[in-house]
Amino acid sequence: MNNDAYVFDAIRTPRGKKDGALNQLTPTDILAKLLKALQQKHNLDTSQVEDVVIGCVTPVGEQGGNIAKAAVQYAGWDESVTGMQVNRFCASGLEAINLAAMKIKSGWEDLIVAGGIDCMSRVPMGSDGGSIMFEPKVNLKTQFVPQGISADLIATLGDYYREDVDSFAFESQKRATIALNKGYFKSIIPLIDQNGLKILDYDEHIRPKTTMEDLRALKPSFETIGNLGFDQIAIGKYTEVESINHVHTAGNSSGIADGAATVLIGSKQKGNELCIVPRAKIISIATVSKDSTIMLTGLGPASKKALKKVGMDIKDIDIIEANEAFASVILRFIDDMGLDSTEKVNVNGGAIAMGHPIGATGAMLLGTAIDEMERRDLNTGLITLCAAGGMGISTIIERV
Repeated sequence: MNNDAYVFDAIRTPRGKKDGALNQLTPTDILAKLLKALQQKHNLDTSQVEDVVIGCVTPVGEQGGNIAKAAVQYAGWDESVTGMQVNRFCASGLEAINLAAMKIKSGWEDLIVAGGIDCMSRVPMGSDGGSIMFEPKVNLKTQFVPQGISADLIATLGDYYREDVDSFAFESQKRATIALNKGYFKSIIPLIDQNGLKILDYDEHIRPKTTMEDLRALKPSFETIGNLGFDQIAIGKYTEVESINHVHTAGNSSGIADGAATVLIGSKQKGNELCIVPRAKIISIATVSKDSTIMLTGLGPASKKALKKVGMDIKDIDIIEANEAFASVILRFIDDMGLDSTEKVNVNGGAIAMGHPIGATGAMLLGTAIDEMERRDLNTGLITLCAAGGMGISTIIERV
């Protein structure tokens, strides 16, 4: 059996800023509200959904205990619907989509909801612990450094200077502000409280008044921890580097955020049965793992792998959504892919401007790509993210 995997819809919450409007809701409530919105939008018989696959990077506390199944039940979906929580660090939301696509292509399942959630205000990143970060013998063996040091290492090796990363961040804010003002983010579903009052209906993290002067005034975020010994670990592995150029700040790095996204994926036959018209088709997926110290360079290799699987070149891609974990990550991706400019990349800004609700971001980017492909009448899109441990993930979609 070999069926095509179609995207029938992709919706998301607004991205809430740290301790912002979404902080008043629990993660299960946020995800359940989004599931209800998806159900209502398509008059969906939820008994037809065979699984709900949700990415979550910090699956503890309010996000623990399989939040996918908890949200399905809390949303009042049919009791037959199963739920699964997956974690591939920042790639989790897109990995959930890719897993769903595999299920559909196998022919063993016909309709799945995939997506992701992380409410970083309520469940801080790293609160789940783990040996990579907290077990000394594992740190030493893997030559672990925090992601900010990795980003600064990428900048040092690539000759990306403070002006370069600040300029990229400024452009992200400009593009996101234009997209916000013009209503380009069609996939956003406003969140409403139990009294029918609006909680949030826009990406709260965007800073429309940001200037280059504001960005230049910010101090490096990772120089202090670099001086604690992490710089020496990076330099010990990359001996061509004499010192780390600490260029990343709170202004040119992705922001802490809250949010969730859901994507309805299925076979064409199931869509016909339910009278739901597909918006896109998933045509290739890929994951890779590269060096775990530099960590954040997986976007290019994962994208090349996904392109190769279907005999495509980056020139065949009309729109690219690449997660802005740090400015140097995207500058490296652009160089790796041989792109001349950012003309196709993050045309409506990215996580530097809008925030990065880590488990949800990949699924959010897929919706943003489809929105923009429809707005511009484009045909192909690529979504890609880096993830801790040196991993990268990519998904190629085609409009239908």
